[in-house]
Amino acid sequence: MTAAAAAWRPRSNPWAVALVVTLASFMEILDSTIVNVTLPHIAGSMGASTDESTWTLTSYLVANGIVLPISAWLGRFFGRKRYFLISIAAFTLFSLLCGIAQSLPQLIVFRLLQGFFGGGLQPNQQAIVMDTFPPARRGAALSVVSIAVVVAPVLGPTLGGIITDNASWRWVFLINIPFGIACFVGVMALVEDPPWSRRARQHFDFVGIALIALAIGCLQYVLDRGEEDDWLSSGVIRLFAVLSVLGFIGAVAWLLWAKQPIVNLRVLKDRNLAVGCLMVSATMAVLYASAVAIPLLTQTVLGYTSTLAGLVLSPGAVVLMVLIPLVARLLLPRVQTRLLVFIGFVLLGLALLYSRRLTPDLDFATLVRIRIAQTVGLAFLFVPISAISYATLRPEQRADATALNVMFRNIAGSIGIGIATALLSARSQVRQAQLATHLTPFDQPYVQLLARDVKTLVAMGHSAREATGTAMGMIFRTLHTQASVMAYSDVFLAAALLAFAAAPLAFLFGTRHGSMASGGGH
Repeated sequence: MTAAAAAWRPRSNPWAVALVVTLASFMEILDSTIVNVTLPHIAGSMGASTDESTWTLTSYLVANGIVLPISAWLGRFFGRKRYFLISIAAFTLFSLLCGIAQSLPQLIVFRLLQGFFGGGLQPNQQAIVMDTFPPARRGAALSVVSIAVVVAPVLGPTLGGIITDNASWRWVFLINIPFGIACFVGVMALVEDPPWSRRARQHFDFVGIALIALAIGCLQYVLDRGEEDDWLSSGVIRLFAVLSVLGFIGAVAWLLWAKQPIVNLRVLKDRNLAVGCLMVSATMAVLYASAVAIPLLTQTVLGYTSTLAGLVLSPGAVVLMVLIPLVARLLLPRVQTRLLVFIGFVLLGLALLYSRRLTPDLDFATLVRIRIAQTVGLAFLFVPISAISYATLRPEQRADATALNVMFRNIAGSIGIGIATALLSARSQVRQAQLATHLTPFDQPYVQLLARDVKTLVAMGHSAREATGTAMGMIFRTLHTQASVMAYSDVFLAAALLAFAAAPLAFLFGTRHGSMASGGGH
């Protein structure tokens, strides 16, 4: 890098730049989850089944996942600022078209295009923030990025439920329009391209992009549709899983062999980046697994509405918004980064063990406390991991590094959701079978409970035969509820074990300082 490039600084206030690009990214991340609770309403208004309406989510995730790893190349081809503006404008346009779509096929196509253009926002936002701030202030700046990454997927279902319950599912998309216009104007006025990211002549790697599309597109399909199609018992899921594996193998081999690959995998030779991708993957898998488990528990077992289920998560999001900047400002400059990450995973694991205190009559306040406990550990993870991951990279490597990091992050989140839902289904059956062994004439508590319920029903006017059948049905429903609650406890246990297993890996981060003053391992 030339001396002039090294001395480059943006003319605009760095915090204004960070705010406007993070708002764009927040809008995109929010859209990946806000649609979840609207699917039954979309299906009802368009005369489709709920299963068919899930394609509005699948199409977005597939297109988004394909674009993420190649967003650095697209930024170099168009110029990063220009590509960011194109992404915002197109994302906003297709949000409008989604909101006014007249049929499900139209909505699916518009969602696919919305995901395609939205995929360029997260990686470029992170790269812009990294380049805009001087090394000593990047940790604090990354706290803004982290808030968007963590809070948006949590607020998505809550906001979607509130909008759908009080207005129409169409406003889930239309609400993006004013924010998209504001982001476009802000980026146009404030963001500049540093010398190392300006538009350059780029070779188009057809083979590389085809293999990436095959690998990630098929993987996202498997993760999103696997639970509904019973995973590998479905021939279609098996086919897509095989295609995804072949695509990943082929993509890695090609991208390492090609002279001008569309994604520079060699940036992963940087130890901090490679370990950072591993650690952020573990974090996102745990975050998304726990974030999907609590709303499912509250709606399917406790009978909450989608809005009330989302409100269980919201206080945790507020706690994160407070804790993340505090960790970045007070602890990151003073405490060894590797130690902060280790502490974060340990706290997360302990919180998930605490989350196993589930009962069928769990109250709202206890659920809120459980979620808040989980968020405390997360506050120690995102900023330290981001800070140290990019600390030893050259500026021109950051675009590819952020694209790969976001790709790992999103795939890990999808895997976390897929594993959590599959584990819930499997463990519910196992727990139900275990509890059912007590429903025998030889089990004294069961006999006493049945006799008590029969006596109560007979006193209410039922015949002895009717009372016995009704009482057995009541007991079985109670057993089913208890089995479900125990299955959720098992999911939290699995997430806790993953957090504890990831904790010692924090010490794989290198100890030498890089370009980020607060990001080294000290």
